[in-house]
Amino acid sequence: MSIYTTEIASDEIASDNVIHQRLLSAYYEAQAFVKGKVLEPGCGEGRGIALLAPQAESYTALDKIQSAIDSLKERFPEVDFRQTTFPPFSELEDDSFDTVISFQVIEHIKEDKLFLQEILRVLKPGGQAIITTPNIKQTLSRNPWHIREYTGKELKMLASEIFSKVEMKGIAGNEKVMTYHEQNRESVRKITRFDIFNLQYRLPNSVLRIPYDVLNRLNRNKLQKQAEGLVAEIKREDFFLNEESDQNLDLFCIMTK
Repeated sequence: MSIYTTEIASDEIASDNVIHQRLLSAYYEAQAFVKGKVLEPGCGEGRGIALLAPQAESYTALDKIQSAIDSLKERFPEVDFRQTTFPPFSELEDDSFDTVISFQVIEHIKEDKLFLQEILRVLKPGGQAIITTPNIKQTLSRNPWHIREYTGKELKMLASEIFSKVEMKGIAGNEKVMTYHEQNRESVRKITRFDIFNLQYRLPNSVLRIPYDVLNRLNRNKLQKQAEGLVAEIKREDFFLNEESDQNLDLFCIMTK
């Protein structure tokens, strides 16, 4: 069974290309930080493992979806995959990893502070963690798969309560990416204008997930048909690591123990 919803963008669905390239770009930017023993909580479908695992001494990847873990074990036998829910990281020892990366995960976790505390616990002294998450300043609608989203200042403040050093950057897009983003914004506005009772912010997440997925898929397909060349042309090189800014599409937070 496929693990893909519009929340887990596929590299095989044409209308998901822009989101896939945006998410993939974070792994390329993380290359400069990754070393030694690496932990990835929330590896999903393993978007960046082929890129990062070869430069690690060892690579441990966690995810709650058993089917994803089973598939990844076949593709990457050298990686230690574990099916688990977190936080906490109950099977992992203190001071055991040089690098932790966790991309587009913290927004799904109820106990976000505990999640960061657990990352700190398993990092070796001087080790670094990198997390990404959507920048709420650029969010186009409520995402019912997310428990919360952050501004850069909010995430930096939370991380600074736990880590000795926190640096906030972001994943940004060039003119081509932002053209697509604005087309998406306008398309979403046309859909949400019918929500006269503001139900997207009033109903529980569980009720909204199916209609959100259906409308999101229809919207992505519509955007692809309207600007097929643009959707197909965008590559991960069209995204870049930027200084802290409200214009960043995703937050890219670097934390040092």
